[in-house]
Amino acid sequence: MRMWLGWTEISGDEGGVCIKRRLGQMAMSVSQPAVAQIINIGLPTISSTTVVVSPSAVDVCFHNMVLSQKQREELNRAIADYLFTNGYTTSLEIFTKEVDIPVDSEKKFSGLLEKKWTSVIRLQKKVTEKELVVGEELKTRVMELESKLADQEREYISGAPTRERRSPSDWIPRPPEKFMLRGHRAPVNRVTFHPIYTLLASCSEDSTIRIWDFETGDHERTLKGHSDSVQDLTFDGNGKLLASCSADMSIKLWDMNGYECIKTLRGHDHNVSSLAFLGGGDFIISSSRDKTMKMWEISTGYCVRTFIGHREWIRMVKPNLDGSILASCSNDQTIRIWATGTRECRGELRDHDHVVECIAWAPESATVPICEGADNKKSSGPFLASGSRDKTIRIWDIGTNSCVTILVGHDNWIRGLVFHPGGKYLLSSSDDKTLRVWDLANKRCLKVLEAHSHFCTSLDFHPTQPFVVTGSVDQTVKVWECR
Repeated sequence: MRMWLGWTEISGDEGGVCIKRRLGQMAMSVSQPAVAQIINIGLPTISSTTVVVSPSAVDVCFHNMVLSQKQREELNRAIADYLFTNGYTTSLEIFTKEVDIPVDSEKKFSGLLEKKWTSVIRLQKKVTEKELVVGEELKTRVMELESKLADQEREYISGAPTRERRSPSDWIPRPPEKFMLRGHRAPVNRVTFHPIYTLLASCSEDSTIRIWDFETGDHERTLKGHSDSVQDLTFDGNGKLLASCSADMSIKLWDMNGYECIKTLRGHDHNVSSLAFLGGGDFIISSSRDKTMKMWEISTGYCVRTFIGHREWIRMVKPNLDGSILASCSNDQTIRIWATGTRECRGELRDHDHVVECIAWAPESATVPICEGADNKKSSGPFLASGSRDKTIRIWDIGTNSCVTILVGHDNWIRGLVFHPGGKYLLSSSDDKTLRVWDLANKRCLKVLEAHSHFCTSLDFHPTQPFVVTGSVDQTVKVWECR
């Protein structure tokens, strides 16, 4: 005979019985026939069972067990109590004699075997429930991995190489976004990466600046101090300072160690729309709706130069890499090139048919691709890209003040531009809600990402890591991984 009682196996034949507990491998062996009744003690699968017990000897042995001597004694007494409670007097007499238990000691352990067995069943139930939970988690994880595998297979078939098989200069942002960062309560105006740490900053019409960790998606800090919409923000070269400008007509400097405002610069007469650090980081240049640009000395907070020339709101100002040349764009539909040291306007670029919203200097790595795609093959640069409400992007040779490339594809205002660090591509964001990647050598749109549910107002490309960030009127910031 062989049967299972929960965690216990009972087996035997005419000559004897062996009772084994799967937990602990406890065994009871008998040599000569005798009858004892074991009744149900809480298992739903059995009500009563007849087993064979020896009248002369019951040997309780513990094979391969990890029980201590005290635990063994408690188990023996619990068995004795069970036999006593259920009236198995003959078996009790033999058992107590074999294991040397005092006759009256089993009272101390009354009901202990049933309690322990019930505990085992309860634990077994918990283990089963836990296994079900773990099983569901594993199932979900497997489905996620299968989905990623399917995406990579589609990417392979479509001819879009994965990151491992591409040079970093070829990596471009691909959907879906890695993170969608929520927290702003109004449209996001500008986003920018920290030059060293895994941080990015965003500013909004809700008058706040938010700092995020783009590797984890965590919100690090909210900076409050401006009393109106924060229009632009930028880090200095070593990431120690963050500068912001606002419709409240002020510029603020923030210490990134303590996230405290350490200086406020005032002097513009209207909305301050854009700003940037110059060269070594000792000066800031700002542009405003008051039609001027101002240069500020950071150490003193004083305005040391004012640039005048645009006839309307200056939307953006950008210095070149060494800070010797400034570019500005305006509602007057022009782009102006300035000598930083003399305030002289060296050129006025006029081909756009509407407000020029944004500009970006091309890195040296972009010179060859731009020249390959330029209408004038003799172009030498430096080069500047501009985006306009006329829905076009133009690339200009600043050496000749001429337009060498026109990129057409967006269906609405172009709000942000950034060159790929590798130089092959230009990225743009637009009020058509998309992020586009442009192949400069071939003058064509390489990739279109449906980036946001509303106007896509800003974007930035990390200088050393494969990430792009976008901001939107939908009040979200999105981080895109490149591959």
